[in-house]
Amino acid sequence: MAARGRSDKRVEPSFEGSRPSDDFRLDADERVVGNGRPGRRPSRGESEDRDERPERARASRNRKPPQRRQGGGFFAPLRRLIYWCFVLGIWGGIAVGGLLLYYGAKMPAASTWSIPDRPPNMKITAVDGSVVANRGSTGGEALALEEMSPYLPQAVIAIEDRRFYSHFGVDPFGLARALVNNLTGQPIQGGSTITQQLAKNLFLSPDRTFERKIQEVLLSFWLEHKFTKDQILAMYLNRVFFGSNAYGVEAASRRYFNKSARDVNLGEAATLAGLLKAPSRLSPARDPKAAEARAQVVLGTMREEGYVTDSDLKTAMSQPPTKAKSYWTGAQHYAADMVVDEVKSLIGEPKVDVTVETTLDMRLEAAAEKSLNDVLKKEGGKLNASQAALVSVDATGAIRALVGGRDYATSQFNRAVKAKRQPGSAFKPFVYAAALEAGARPDSIVNDAPVKIGNWSPENFDEKYRGPVTLASAFAQSLNTIAAQLVMQVGPEKVVSLAHRLGIDSDIQANASIALGTSEVSLVELTSAYASFMNGGYKATPHIVRRITDPDGKVLYEADYANPPRVLSEPVAATMNGMMNRVINEGTGKAARIDGWQAAGKSGTTQSFRDALFVGYTSIMTTGIWFGNDDGAFMKKVTGGGLPAKAWKEYMTAAMKGYTPTPLFGTGRGLDLPPAAPQPDSPSTTIGDIISGILPGSRRAPEELPADYPPAPRPPAQDSASIEREPARARPVYGDNQGYDNRPVYGDRGRRGDVIPPGDVPVRDYRQYRGPYDSPAPVPPGAIGGGPVPPGDVGVAGSRGQPRQTTLFDLIMGQ
Repeated sequence: MAARGRSDKRVEPSFEGSRPSDDFRLDADERVVGNGRPGRRPSRGESEDRDERPERARASRNRKPPQRRQGGGFFAPLRRLIYWCFVLGIWGGIAVGGLLLYYGAKMPAASTWSIPDRPPNMKITAVDGSVVANRGSTGGEALALEEMSPYLPQAVIAIEDRRFYSHFGVDPFGLARALVNNLTGQPIQGGSTITQQLAKNLFLSPDRTFERKIQEVLLSFWLEHKFTKDQILAMYLNRVFFGSNAYGVEAASRRYFNKSARDVNLGEAATLAGLLKAPSRLSPARDPKAAEARAQVVLGTMREEGYVTDSDLKTAMSQPPTKAKSYWTGAQHYAADMVVDEVKSLIGEPKVDVTVETTLDMRLEAAAEKSLNDVLKKEGGKLNASQAALVSVDATGAIRALVGGRDYATSQFNRAVKAKRQPGSAFKPFVYAAALEAGARPDSIVNDAPVKIGNWSPENFDEKYRGPVTLASAFAQSLNTIAAQLVMQVGPEKVVSLAHRLGIDSDIQANASIALGTSEVSLVELTSAYASFMNGGYKATPHIVRRITDPDGKVLYEADYANPPRVLSEPVAATMNGMMNRVINEGTGKAARIDGWQAAGKSGTTQSFRDALFVGYTSIMTTGIWFGNDDGAFMKKVTGGGLPAKAWKEYMTAAMKGYTPTPLFGTGRGLDLPPAAPQPDSPSTTIGDIISGILPGSRRAPEELPADYPPAPRPPAQDSASIEREPARARPVYGDNQGYDNRPVYGDRGRRGDVIPPGDVPVRDYRQYRGPYDSPAPVPPGAIGGGPVPPGDVGVAGSRGQPRQTTLFDLIMGQ
């Protein structure tokens, strides 16, 4: 014990010596273990080693604990990956939710959200119901999904959003890819669904920011909740941009294929769907090869999705690439532009889609465009004529064909409506009509000789003078000196008044030079003014809009020109028809003669051959044609009786097909002007006549009138009871028709039995215009048939005196 006490090991103090030997105590081995049972009591031998336990305990503390066996084996990394993905997903969801709440709070309340109205479209149709053009910011009307070619939605879904009918507005995989690309600065490709694209097009800007993307997602959820998938797809297809200023499948189809979206085939549908990736770059009008390559990709995707068969795919891929001009082409677009202007003047700016029914006849429109281009291609180059325009109207002034230039794709300026040019001698019918109203007759004798009016000395085109001629002969030969004398005799103011009365709206200078057409007018007003001669003396107001309706069929405007005012007396109109008929038969308009038809007209040529015109008519239609250059450059001796008359003949020959030839107004009737003073019967002028006519005031025999003036026979009688009328109904009035209520509608036909051209086009001749033309008509304004007469030494004397003949004495005296 002593040896153990001398050990250098530390001995803990003990107080056992003070305790009784029989005290109760527990040592460490007798403590209660975790199961509530006392530990095993050590044996005597074990008790001897009790002092060695601290040493063993100290040693056990120095030993390392045994390593725990790792569980899971091969799947442990996978479990850890799933665990952390789950954790990150929770935090990511919380972050996304926070972003949605943050940016959503910055948006207006969802209760205020609504689909913005689609910009209104103006659908323009011809008389047969065919579509002429669409106008508006979209460029085409909206179509229901069922109206479209089935290939269109299939192609768009295949290339833009294959899971369109299965997702809830947002494709999570595509959205994640888009967000990552946006964070890394890469372009977003394929991240948006069709619903998201629609939301962006309807409500948002194209900026690629987090805020816009979050708003796009929220709006997509709202769209999916509020509308069906088919409704969303229809809205998308009717609003998405297809390049070349075309919004919606209808506009794009008409822009690139000149057909409705109802009729596109598989290859065309693939081309349109392919444009959505880059509308401007892939446009067939810009890069047909790139558009075709993209279409091939779309077709392959459609085959993968099972929309088409291998046979369909082979047929579509074998089609040639689509080629489209850089702009809309076709002369009808000049007319469509005119329609837009007229609609705005009638009903204001449309607020909803409207359908505009026009007076255009597409058969005549095609014939008009062809006739101008045929002449320009054949002779325009060598004669330095680069542009042409045409207007064709019926007896009411309804425009049946209009061409504003050589090529709409090259120039959209409408030369038929907006350009004002000098008409030249084409203005002379108004001068002669004013002279007839003042009492002159077509057989009145006038002197073609040099004249001087102030400082102006007009000359004839050929610089020759014919001496004494009749008024009808002077008109047929377009003698400038005679027209100038007539203006001064009648008075420039009355000539201007008559021109305005017949429909010339442009300002006209009241001077002697108007005899040669020096005041500028538009082709459309000049042509419609000639229609007053054709229809027997009634105002022919030019118009192209017949009816305007909204999507519900409500009529917003309906034209009615069935009862226009009278602007010429019947005798004057009939006489002018006979005189202008001579222009075509034996005068400057011989190139305009058409087989089987009586026609009348007048040519016009301006100084230095800058402008050349021919305006003429049959009993059915009046047409005016202009040739020239936009910059006013001189043509090479092109006159109105040249290129314009040739084009007029080609067009009118095509336009009159299907009609039975009828005579010009008044040429088969006894519509006589006030009787002239008796004339000598001498058929010719002899040397005795000249000698006996030395003194002033002597007369000579009138020039013999042509055998065909006025020509027989009388047209068949017309019974007013045979006029077909639709039930009268009130409608808006316009222009000179104010004050007429409950009149027959525009489409009234005329006599039963009249031959109507192919297509049942409601074009009237003068007999259909107002019913029985034999009935008496009111006297037109302007004190026609009398009034003061200018000095007798200029031109023709009044009807109450005797026609004055220039004599040898006059020539000697220089008069």
